Amino acid sequence: MLHRRITDRFFKYVVHLVSGFSILALGGILLFLFVQGAGPFLAPTAPGIRVVLENIREIEVNGAVYTDVSLIPLPSSVSSFSLRFAGPEGDRILEAEVLAGEKDPKDLIRFTAYAGAELSSPEAAVYTLSYPGLPGLRPKVHFILPEAPYRLVGFLTGPHWRPTYEKVYGILPMILGTILSSLGAILVGVPPALLCGLFLGEFMPHKLAGIARAGIEVLAGIPSVVYGFFGLMVIVPSVKRLFGAPSGNSLLSAVIMLSVMILPTIITITETSIRAVPRSHWEASLALGASKMQTLWFVALPYARSGVIAGVMLGISRAVGETMAVILVAGNSSQLIHSPLDSVRTLTATIALEMGYAQGRHRELLFSIGVVLFALILLLNSAVLYLRRHEEA
Repeated sequence: MLHRRITDRFFKYVVHLVSGFSILALGGILLFLFVQGAGPFLAPTAPGIRVVLENIREIEVNGAVYTDVSLIPLPSSVSSFSLRFAGPEGDRILEAEVLAGEKDPKDLIRFTAYAGAELSSPEAAVYTLSYPGLPGLRPKVHFILPEAPYRLVGFLTGPHWRPTYEKVYGILPMILGTILSSLGAILVGVPPALLCGLFLGEFMPHKLAGIARAGIEVLAGIPSVVYGFFGLMVIVPSVKRLFGAPSGNSLLSAVIMLSVMILPTIITITETSIRAVPRSHWEASLALGASKMQTLWFVALPYARSGVIAGVMLGISRAVGETMAVILVAGNSSQLIHSPLDSVRTLTATIALEMGYAQGRHRELLFSIGVVLFALILLLNSAVLYLRRHEEA
């Protein structure tokens, strides 16, 4: 008896420890995501101007000498600065004034001396001075200007996503692309998935149902990139040929691909929920004179509603969060769509395509897209739960 108490207490503490750690880890991840996502709308990109050096080993900035340094932050209170570094024909001098009252970053700096250099602006809020030299070895000085906090309304409703040169971050096309592709997949995929689950759960012979169930479980475990490759080789050319579109990479292809991908999950959970209905319910309904189909629709399905809705919610979450397959078939054009045959880009595709090279505010706003995606999944699942409670009431 004592041994049993010790064992029970030990496993009780283990369960509490693992549960607490899991909750803390999940809370930490969500907190990190929300902090990173909210940063671009609350604070500027930097407190002051940042000087980035390229192919310059030693430089003097306002009297201070820096050696083997690639990034030099200037104080936010600085009103002017002078740079000096060695060149093949003597010292090169660069002088500029900082106009702190200017709200537009492109008017923040006025260069007064940069003899022998070529001034350019490869990106918004970035100035580059390039000095003569061999290709790949030319000395360059980049000035990265601080950007003011971005407007949340412009982020959510902006129709253009140009993160490099113009630094315009509008994700409305991606939000619409995510919602339309997900809703389309739900409308196309959920009805046949439910019917298939009902057929497997009650009408198909047990041996054939076992074989079909094993095949569906295999389909549920196939990596999404394999589905994407199938869509790229089969669905995209079929859409292009059937509708005469200039390209088969479109919203319609994404909807078809996602509807296929959510089938195994919803079928499996629906079939399991139907099999969990007590046999006494079936027997009572049949004894009252109801047919097998009537019993299925009016007795078994309402009893299994909770599990069926859970399967639909998992299907919605997979459709909204799918990345690789959508990247391969959707076309990834960040523009407002006007037809199902237009190219579309989703929120997850934007994060996957650009996180590898994004820097500064661009990278921070990709975290903001993750927050928007989390909120979108939460809203869709909440809508499903609301409809469920409304029907039960």
